[in-house]
Amino acid sequence: MFKQKGKTWKHEDNSVKMFKDLVDSDEDLKLMMKAFGMNLDEDLEFIKEMIKPPEAKKKYKGRPKEKSFLYEIVNNKRNGIDVDKFDYFARDSHHLGIKNNFDHGRFIKFARVCEVDEQKGDGQKHICTRDKEVNNLYDLFHTRYSLHRRAYQHNVVKIIEYMIAEAFLKADEHIQIKGSRGKMFTLSTAITDMEAYTKLTDCVFDRILNSTEDNLREAREILKKVVDRKHYKFLGGIKPKIQPKGISQLKKDLFPREGAQADGLPEQDFVVLPVTMDYGMKGKDPIDSMDFYSKKNPTKHSKSRENRCRASPVHFSERSSGFTAGRLILKV
Repeated sequence: MFKQKGKTWKHEDNSVKMFKDLVDSDEDLKLMMKAFGMNLDEDLEFIKEMIKPPEAKKKYKGRPKEKSFLYEIVNNKRNGIDVDKFDYFARDSHHLGIKNNFDHGRFIKFARVCEVDEQKGDGQKHICTRDKEVNNLYDLFHTRYSLHRRAYQHNVVKIIEYMIAEAFLKADEHIQIKGSRGKMFTLSTAITDMEAYTKLTDCVFDRILNSTEDNLREAREILKKVVDRKHYKFLGGIKPKIQPKGISQLKKDLFPREGAQADGLPEQDFVVLPVTMDYGMKGKDPIDSMDFYSKKNPTKHSKSRENRCRASPVHFSERSSGFTAGRLILKV
């Protein structure tokens, strides 16, 4: 929502910063860690690497090569199969009433650490599963796709997400948040200070919605429309047959001339919302990055393509662009 010039922000970045700030600000916590035999230099680095693994081909600092499989537990950059997904798939599916066919207990039961040979290119130990579990893993990635299609990137969800972001942008400079050493931050700069960042809770929404200040009027009106379900209208969507030219180009195609209007509505009343739904690795089959073992050879890994069901998916990515009339309701 708030983009810093020249920087790409990811929530894992601030998770690492929050953990560091938590430890640095509590000497008693450090003493307790040492009392339990933790090597702070090594173990704290390991925790940070578990949250946000280093870039590919960079050596891990927290654990040696023979413990490389540990980095596939929390945030698995190798194939996306990790406990983070097990957790939010089960929780979100339960609360949304969406069937979750993936059995994480079964996956854990058959999980095994195997050394992948040099032909793979790394010669490291990885978490493998039984060859017969291929279809259970496809259920995991299909659950991910289904949650994105039916919930996370549903038309109404994307519209509300855009409206809240728009309101926060309008309120940005008018809300001050106290951070470390008494320094004040705006909504957009609070991500740089962990004390201020931890105050970016749902209360920000309520603070704007219940405000009376004139400088928050525009933001307040947008959030009131969200609460009253007077959402921006979804007009339609497209699924490009070729790689999209970019959101800005799509808008130029809609309005080829500057100042042009569509049915009396100006260009700024239209917003193009990109939507990408896949199995977690863009157009690639995530199972190709998974290693398996067989009942006969429990210590030898394989790719196990022969065990895949013929009904296994062929395409692993779907991209579309939804067209939403931005401030259309405001002008009616």
